Amino acid sequence: MNTPRLDWHAIDTVLLDMDGTLLDLHFDNHFWLTHLPRRYAELKGLELAHAREHLMEMIKGHEGTLNWYCLEFWSEALAVDIRALKEEVKHKICMRPHVEQFLTLLRKLGKKVILITNAHPQSLSLKLEVTALDRWLDVVISSHEFREPKEAQAFWHALVLREHFDPARALFVDDTVRILDSARTFGIGHLLSIHQPDSQTPRTVDAYPAIHHFDELLPDLTAMVASRG
Repeated sequence: MNTPRLDWHAIDTVLLDMDGTLLDLHFDNHFWLTHLPRRYAELKGLELAHAREHLMEMIKGHEGTLNWYCLEFWSEALAVDIRALKEEVKHKICMRPHVEQFLTLLRKLGKKVILITNAHPQSLSLKLEVTALDRWLDVVISSHEFREPKEAQAFWHALVLREHFDPARALFVDDTVRILDSARTFGIGHLLSIHQPDSQTPRTVDAYPAIHHFDELLPDLTAMVASRG
């Protein structure tokens, strides 16, 4: 598949998802699909299969809502400390390849770089603590601040009201098709997806232009930086 070509001259603001876009989604998948069921079974004295079935049924029921992403909600619903359990496997938190180079070039070009994530503030703080990702970002926003997930149009209205950018001159990169659909409906002008957000799980995206890694975007950005002397 050919690398999508972006008109960087027509982009002032770069909106970036975190999990699966800037960070490897393997941490989150490992936590929710493997670590949490195992620890939940241990803490509650359940068979692992029963614990996993129970958790997956509950989680699926909230998919796409703010509760789905809310650590406080799941800590209360399951009567376990989700933030503490995430700490147990935080060594799996890592940036995806070429993220640092990509963000560095965006800053050199003077693009406004905004992280917009559905991650709960407790999860966001843990990931920033491990990766120091925010050193390259102008703004960091959790959708919990707006009380609406990125899937909702209300999120995008609140985002523009706060950050005062032109949606038509914004690029949004996210690994989730339903969220890209929401951004497109709102009028974000440039949309890009990620083929394989979890480094351990092959996947391709057909619904939107997509990249495997950010190195595919580096040549054009590097050329723009060089042209400015």
